[in-house]
Amino acid sequence: MRLGINIDHVATIREARGGIEPDPVTAAHIAELAGAEAIVCHLREDRRHINDRDVRLLRETIKTRLDLEMAATEEIISIALEIIPELVTLVPERRQELTTESGLDLIGNKKTIHSAIQRFHKKDIAVSLFLDPVDEYIRLAHEIEADYIEIHTGEYANARTYPEAEEHLDRIRHVAELARSLDLGVNAGHGLNYTNIKPIAQIPEVEEVSIGHAVISRAVFTGLERAVRDMAELVQRYSQQNESIVPEN
Repeated sequence: MRLGINIDHVATIREARGGIEPDPVTAAHIAELAGAEAIVCHLREDRRHINDRDVRLLRETIKTRLDLEMAATEEIISIALEIIPELVTLVPERRQELTTESGLDLIGNKKTIHSAIQRFHKKDIAVSLFLDPVDEYIRLAHEIEADYIEIHTGEYANARTYPEAEEHLDRIRHVAELARSLDLGVNAGHGLNYTNIKPIAQIPEVEEVSIGHAVISRAVFTGLERAVRDMAELVQRYSQQNESIVPEN
């Protein structure tokens, strides 16, 4: 299993003062040296954290792979088609939200998303769709020719009881199996941290996890290199185990 590090929150800290530090591009380089196998960033329409300069420099300098999270809007699609990341992850976006709150509505936006996928494929850019763990969405992702799904793990991460977490985890396992049966790659992310990563890392169908907030939060106390290295070690250790246990809250 691969670890993708989301560097958005480094840019959030920078934008809090309107200056140039800390630089998310530098953070990406440190994350790679510490074991990250992908760099994830979200270029939002309002540029609240990651900006165009960040994305261009990341494309030019990172040594692993770039996963550009984005809404399927014409402006951001055009930038992605110019930058050529290895992967784009299409996500829903609302300006008032603090973070992405749910998966894509594929039923209401099927034609728009399919059109965007076709444009990316013409540039040999792989496409992932950020989806709630619902069978219908997984089947639609296959139908409109997505390459990957990223399972939204937020409800699992926010579960307050063991039974609730187990229920969400069962759904995640099920849709991961369904996606692989349809030849879709499977990623997972949102709300994952050093405690709840274990059961997700033990799902054999999940190829990559995307983690940002938890790692950047720990980096405040331990430094970024140590925070990434610790998470990379957990992902590798747990992905090699067979037993799946949901941590009690």
